[in-house]
Amino acid sequence: GDWDFWTDWKDRRLWVTVVPIVAVIFPAAVQACLWSRYRLPWGAIVCVLGLLFGEWVNRYFDFWGWTYFPVNFVFPSQLIPSAIILDVVLSLFNSFTFTVIVGAMGWGLIFYPSNWPVVGPLHVPVEYNGMMMTLADLQGYHYVRTGTPEYIRMVEKGTLRTFGKDVAP
Repeated sequence: GDWDFWTDWKDRRLWVTVVPIVAVIFPAAVQACLWSRYRLPWGAIVCVLGLLFGEWVNRYFDFWGWTYFPVNFVFPSQLIPSAIILDVVLSLFNSFTFTVIVGAMGWGLIFYPSNWPVVGPLHVPVEYNGMMMTLADLQGYHYVRTGTPEYIRMVEKGTLRTFGKDVAP
């Protein structure tokens, strides 16, 4: 979805919860088929590599080729470390139940740290026209997307973060 397309929507709240939950479904299914039929312990990695290849083709031709969005604005998430954990847990313990509990938990827990080297520099604060925002928000401000109304975008104002949903004013 949109949380994986745009760097200004790869936030610390929705992106790290929505993308790993949605992305684990197909690798787990391919892994189950390859393991139960052929005892091949790399089903999740094969599925993730195919998914990433398709996403890079999509991002390059659709976003850069047609609309000239910079590729560092629309890069896909890194799922390879998560897939490695899922495959290693299945091959070590030989149990689908243990893989569902421990492997899927490892999939979700390693997702954000494995993407942080790429996403981290985009969370650097910058000042623009007297307003403090992140570099990702500044990119989203300059490269306006035609299908997204401006009132849907969230540019955080202030620094007091609550445990609830939004930033406290």
